[in-house]
Amino acid sequence: MNKRPEPRTFQVLSAQQVTPNMRRVTIGGSAMAGFPPGQDGGYVKLMLPGEADKPSLRTYTIRRQTADTLDIDFALHGDAGSGGPAVAWSLSASAGDEITAGGPGPAKPLPEGADWYFAMGDMTALPAISVNLEALPADAKGDAVIEIQTEADRQDLAHPEGVTIHWVINPEPGHHPELFEQAVRAIAWRPGRVYAWSATEFEVMRRLRTYLRGERGLGPDQLYISSYWKQGLEEDKHRVVKRADAEEVSA
Repeated sequence: MNKRPEPRTFQVLSAQQVTPNMRRVTIGGSAMAGFPPGQDGGYVKLMLPGEADKPSLRTYTIRRQTADTLDIDFALHGDAGSGGPAVAWSLSASAGDEITAGGPGPAKPLPEGADWYFAMGDMTALPAISVNLEALPADAKGDAVIEIQTEADRQDLAHPEGVTIHWVINPEPGHHPELFEQAVRAIAWRPGRVYAWSATEFEVMRRLRTYLRGERGLGPDQLYISSYWKQGLEEDKHRVVKRADAEEVSA
């Protein structure tokens, strides 16, 4: 059994707004010594100030890694949709601050060999989707449906010419799950073997699972689907609900 990596204490190098509702914090310092390379799209668990001196753990995607830095992007609609400790920290972080993080954990990339790809996610999944689209071969085909809060939250994503990006505007993340479901269902189903990748809010995930697994018949070899958060719940409570849902589905 692989031993879990010991947490590392990173230094904040910079913080900047990527779009009105996405903030990037770049961390690095001596903690990068021995940090495994090639972790774009993987994750770290940030240990943030919590109650009674117990840290609050929050899972975030590594948007980009260099030899000396990690870029972590924060969707500013907040933990559980209400502005939690990770969002608060990202807004206050400045050069010289420190943050302890566990990991890295593995990425969930798009596998080779599909005839087309179908990526779906909201702003919490945008870093992972960005990494996955960048890694596709130049001749890849497919669609990516991405929910953002405002038109100004669009990002200029690197992607193959044959992949079409569809932006869905929802000013209230975690509310109106039907908007994203409708946008996904509106995408023309391409011929050939698909690989679908989806990471969204919990209720949206359940709707997409019904469509992709139940109606389109995609099995585990053609579908990665996960909820990254649940409206109204912090990460630890979301994890409990997510586990119970998975057990119910597999029963």
